[in-house]
Amino acid sequence: MNIAVVGTGYVGLVTGTCLAETGNTVICVDINEEKVNKMRNGEVPIYEPHLDVLFHRNIKAGRLKFTTNLNEAVEKAAIIFLALPTPPGEDGSADLSYILGVADDLGKIMKDYKVLVDKSTVPVGTAEKVRAAVAKNFPGDFDVVSNPEFLREGYAVDDFLKPDRVVVGTRSARAKQLMEELYKPYVRSGNPIIFMDEKSAELTKYAANAFLATKITFMNEMANLCERIGADVDMVRIGIGSDDRIGKRFLFPGIGYGGSCFPKDVQALAKSSQEVNYDFKILSSVMDVNEKQKTIIIPKIKNYFNNDLKGKHFAIWGLAFKPDTDDIREAPALYIINELLAAGATISTHDPEAMNNVKKLIGDKITFCDDPYQALSNADALIICTEWSLFRTPDFEKVSSALKNKVIFDGRNLYSNEQMKKLGYYYSSIGRDIVK
Repeated sequence: MNIAVVGTGYVGLVTGTCLAETGNTVICVDINEEKVNKMRNGEVPIYEPHLDVLFHRNIKAGRLKFTTNLNEAVEKAAIIFLALPTPPGEDGSADLSYILGVADDLGKIMKDYKVLVDKSTVPVGTAEKVRAAVAKNFPGDFDVVSNPEFLREGYAVDDFLKPDRVVVGTRSARAKQLMEELYKPYVRSGNPIIFMDEKSAELTKYAANAFLATKITFMNEMANLCERIGADVDMVRIGIGSDDRIGKRFLFPGIGYGGSCFPKDVQALAKSSQEVNYDFKILSSVMDVNEKQKTIIIPKIKNYFNNDLKGKHFAIWGLAFKPDTDDIREAPALYIINELLAAGATISTHDPEAMNNVKKLIGDKITFCDDPYQALSNADALIICTEWSLFRTPDFEKVSSALKNKVIFDGRNLYSNEQMKKLGYYYSSIGRDIVK
């Protein structure tokens, strides 16, 4: 099948590459000429495990191509995916200007039947708006489908190739047949393609992310309560996670969620609720708690250093909002860095993938180190912000010899209190007793 993917951000590039992997001919469109040229030359613009292998293989096979010319991509395409940004506005609503702008252009280009697929996360009613934008300039037959993505950064290739489910919103029999044909290779193990109306599909994505964000936030609230009453949040997590009605996933407390999806989607769903005069109280609480959770570790640090961080030097391990990605959008580490710098501290840091992105954002305000142990040199304390695997079992002899003081503030609960006590550390984590 001939496919066009408009937008080569995280979702668009993974979608286009994985669609090519099953034999489709895919043309990805982007207005950034420099980016397009780099991709044509085999340069992957994002870090995502295993994406580079598929990317290079399908370029070499001629199934994956890149262009800045929308006409070229649309001409032969049976299905056109819209994988464009929907950034939050100041009021939290999703900005649809990119999607509707392309829809307007498509109406001027299209000459025959196409299926237009909203792959971006969009508010309820967007499919209707896309249809109206295209119909202004194209009187012929076409369908608009909602097909939300459920890609986890760090696992996106597996999530696309072996999805738990595929959600397709359409009431058109013709579009349904094409979408079913497209996705059949990915659900051979029996996982469902779930067909529904467009509005329900649009809402499904928001509902899924809002529920997971709520689950994370609930555990962060439990962690904060545990600290006050002397309970251990890890024991609580294990105790409730064994109940299959609750499940073990997304129960790990920490310093809040970040990334491109949860913050934006929770905010957008809350805004959509307001627009129909519904007060979604849970979402307001989730956003409020998460904002505070990102810097929950700062008072602990200030308390240890008698509220005087001026001249103190801190090592930070982890900058990305989660491991196995270079994404720093809404990353808790950025909030912690800002607080420490404002208090007069200095910082050295290491992250396996995200340092360049942080460097572009804040320049030389902090020191970036190629090695995690180098970042520890002469630091008054280590702060852990991202649970990368290489931080889970470090050489503690190296850690101890590099740090000025054996002090760790762990925002991801990577180590046990027993281990830290045995090694002689002051260890402050989330939802557990402080080891002194």
